[in-house]
Amino acid sequence: MHHVIIARQLAQQAQTIRSLATAITADQARWKPTPADWSILEVINHLYDEEREDFRVRVDYILHGNDGAPAAIDPAAWVTARGYNTCNPAQSLQNFLDERDRSVAWLHGLGQSGWENSYTHPSGFTISARAMLACWVAHDLLHTRQLVELHYAWHQTQVAPLSLAYAGDW
Repeated sequence: MHHVIIARQLAQQAQTIRSLATAITADQARWKPTPADWSILEVINHLYDEEREDFRVRVDYILHGNDGAPAAIDPAAWVTARGYNTCNPAQSLQNFLDERDRSVAWLHGLGQSGWENSYTHPSGFTISARAMLACWVAHDLLHTRQLVELHYAWHQTQVAPLSLAYAGDW
């Protein structure tokens, strides 16, 4: 039942991500603390593309031993190549949520076998389907942390020159 538990966790995390990307202005959605940082909108579009082109594809590949290897991906390059920060914020969030719903339904439909199957990544590490599921959840959590950090940094800019020291250490 491991994949069913992960499916529930991914569904719950999607709601957390939704709450962090809702009720913000377009300016806040596109704002970046530095040019090298990602915006909230870039994070959401990254999650959308990862959902449909990375994690679900690779779990399926590992479980079912499809011929060939999964398509190569370059998530860092997609941020600019796909113009994430120019996308519509509401539509981007909905795209991610719809794709996550498809992933959760797909995971619920999977059987109990194949979870120890593994895949050797071109860079040399080997990962099982079960470990790929764990990484899917961890990836969400990393970007949830990033979204919270973006909210904090935005808040700092909005209240400057006020000090946030009383709130506690960030």
